[in-house]
Amino acid sequence: MLEAVAAGALDIASGSEIPPTFAAVSGAQVKLVAVIRGDVNEQVVLVPVGSTVRSIADLRGKRVGYVRATTTHYYLFRMLEQAGLSWSDIQPINLTPSDGQAAFRAGGLDAWAIYGYSVPLARQSGARVLRTAAGILSGNYPYFAAPDALADPARRAALVDHLGHIARAFRWLDTHHAEYAAAQAPLIGVPEASVRELLDNASQPRRLTRPDEGAIASHQAVADTFQRAGLIPHHVDVAPLWDRSLELGDLA
Repeated sequence: MLEAVAAGALDIASGSEIPPTFAAVSGAQVKLVAVIRGDVNEQVVLVPVGSTVRSIADLRGKRVGYVRATTTHYYLFRMLEQAGLSWSDIQPINLTPSDGQAAFRAGGLDAWAIYGYSVPLARQSGARVLRTAAGILSGNYPYFAAPDALADPARRAALVDHLGHIARAFRWLDTHHAEYAAAQAPLIGVPEASVRELLDNASQPRRLTRPDEGAIASHQAVADTFQRAGLIPHHVDVAPLWDRSLELGDLA
């Protein structure tokens, strides 16, 4: 999505802090204009049923699935650091979510760093959450916009209108988990109970917020971690990517 925004094929999209980190390195033409404060409880390290692994430290020498250059890469790296381990102390296996799910079910992984609906689906088969990303991930999911769209008065107004709808939808969601799950499940092919489980277990209500110093600092911390991990070649300043000029009105 970020690549599509940078190429002018989309006016706006959202994702984690990770893609804009690489945009800062490559010089991609995007601007971060708003932030979703979202869930981190569905970003986890799972272990299969019957596993003797009880802590991140127990992952030494283990086969651990993850998705390269995503939130899973980031929080797994940070968890290992906190446990006194390095990336080379595990056997990291880069897998797409679908491939990771197949490998995890088949016993090909000792642990799996994953997110979203893969988590309740795996737990239905007995998987156990070793640790969530709470305390590591910020829960910030930026909206990135195309500079051309921001410079066009009509498209800029449309972006503001769109984000206003998103803000109102998040407030509606607070008290309509059942209705949302019933509508969403058939659209994405995930059991309604799994959608509801994620909603009910969220670390915080979803909110759309304006960019602030905290959001920029959090994004910088991600970039610094990826430099330490060797995923980006040098220090990058993410602040120039952020644009606080949209007049988003009342987001309370």
